[in-house]
Amino acid sequence: MCLILFSYKTHPDYKLILAANRDEFYERPTRPAHFRDDRPDILAGEDIQANGTWMGITKAGRFAALTNYRAPADMVHNRHSRGLLVYDFLKSDISPASYLSLFNETTTQYNGYNLIAGDIDTLYYYSNKTESCQKLDAGIYGLSNALLDTSWPKVDIGKQKLTEITSEHFTTEDLFTILRNDKRAQDDKLPSTGVSLEFEQLLSPMYIESEQYGTRSSTVITIDYDNRVNFTERTYHKNNEPSDVVYEFEIS
Repeated sequence: MCLILFSYKTHPDYKLILAANRDEFYERPTRPAHFRDDRPDILAGEDIQANGTWMGITKAGRFAALTNYRAPADMVHNRHSRGLLVYDFLKSDISPASYLSLFNETTTQYNGYNLIAGDIDTLYYYSNKTESCQKLDAGIYGLSNALLDTSWPKVDIGKQKLTEITSEHFTTEDLFTILRNDKRAQDDKLPSTGVSLEFEQLLSPMYIESEQYGTRSSTVITIDYDNRVNFTERTYHKNNEPSDVVYEFEIS
């Protein structure tokens, strides 16, 4: 993922409202969200190249989502795929806090990442850039390719829009509308992450589109206080209409 916006225990009807965009090279093979063949209790998309995923949830309510940390100068080739962190967490039966406490032992095995992970009762944030695990309080959060709630234009605007929309009756489509905002940030508002100004401009909107790289899919998840899950993933096809997959189930 490259943008995750979420409301956690702030809404009277939903304990979690999440809207996220996955940005990736168009040529990277991907399978849309599905209950995995090898683990039919896990609902997640699939990065076919590395066999990992960027976001997923289990029928028992275990949840994880990941963004890369943008620091090209720190990138080391041939490190483990960060998408495996999500899938391995979803497969585990260890409590989220105990599982995440093990991550400091593997910090140097992965390039920079941020992970939101937890279950139906608790959510945590971990980044191997800080090597710290934070239990999240109720609130509205935004995560892109820096640390949680770093004030990037897309994060600030996204959190504001999510707050406005969820303050009244909203639909899944309202959340997808937030994610389709393709307005670029002004140059003086851009972060400095070590890429060229042209690339910072390209990456600045919530929805990215270029010749080789862009927003491949958007995901909206809601979980109400009766533990009913609505999971909708929208895949964008070049020169074609987007396609949706929708899953509804009750956490058991």
